[in-house]
Amino acid sequence: MAFRWHAELASGSQASAADLTEAGLGMDFDDQASAEEWLSSFYLDLQDLGVSQVSLFEADRLVYGPMSLSDV
Repeated sequence: MAFRWHAELASGSQASAADLTEAGLGMDFDDQASAEEWLSSFYLDLQDLGVSQVSLFEADRLVYGPMSLSDV
């Protein structure tokens, strides 16, 4: 099963779906560790786009979240 991050934008964010995809949201990861490593590397970029929270899913199952990016 693939792991994937889902984002929640902060109120007033102007980021589009294309912006989020370009930043890497929506990518599939083979395992949870890879997904978490990616988030650790790119959370500042996501914050710059106005992402306030993320949730990690394995297929349709919520693994955890929502998690504030200010907590990363």
